[in-house]
Amino acid sequence: MRQTMRAIDASGYVHLNRLVLLSREMIAKVLDLTCARHHEEGAGAGIVAYKLTRSRRRTIGITIDQRGLRIGAPRHTGLQEIESFMRLHTDWICRKLDEWRASATIGPYVVHDGATLPVIGETWAVRLARGRQRVRWEDAARELWLEVRGGADPRQLLRRSLQEKALKHFCDRAQSYALRLGRPLPPLALSSAHSRWGSCSHRSGIRLNWRLIHLPPAQIDYVVAHELAHLIEMNHGARFWSQVERLLPDYQSARDVLKALAATVPRI
Repeated sequence: MRQTMRAIDASGYVHLNRLVLLSREMIAKVLDLTCARHHEEGAGAGIVAYKLTRSRRRTIGITIDQRGLRIGAPRHTGLQEIESFMRLHTDWICRKLDEWRASATIGPYVVHDGATLPVIGETWAVRLARGRQRVRWEDAARELWLEVRGGADPRQLLRRSLQEKALKHFCDRAQSYALRLGRPLPPLALSSAHSRWGSCSHRSGIRLNWRLIHLPPAQIDYVVAHELAHLIEMNHGARFWSQVERLLPDYQSARDVLKALAATVPRI
């Protein structure tokens, strides 16, 4: 079930806001769209996350499916023009997104040869081979090779490899922010919580949800900076948020995108 809209031309201007770089060809953004029915219900504007892919195509296309809102555009079409086109179709976009949210549920991730997986803002291909329960990250090809024994569950090997990569990446980012705060890095461990991205305690240190590995770098950095800021302010008052802003000046944009992308995280 996929809803697609295409157009030959698009024009107009819109304020460019909140950009997260994913790759040379794809970016993730959020756009403030006001749907007519939302206005009537008093909900006001809605923050909508979308992925923009540029290619040799000649038209702007809108696709809404289980992966969310995706925009395809010609390589040289400006972002202002693209977002103006989206605003022209605001009600259609909001209606289809609501339909998907009401009907679609993300099932368990199915591991098979050729499956794709988001890892730190990039799309990786999962490759399966017979082997001795080992993992290879082929950076150049963006391929994650799982060498699985006969009869073994590849999901367990995949989960373990993602958690190992997550811990290394999180520790590197946390160390960077701790240095900027002038504080020693406390113990850092992974969590598998279903409702929290992270936590901080003076006794146990920092815990970060390993599933953050599926989100873009800016969203990971936001959660890391958020928890590191608790080393100074163990609350969510104004002084706490000033510490977060000190570490990540554009934290509000990163937080908005995190909220919008949370439902897209694979269930592994």
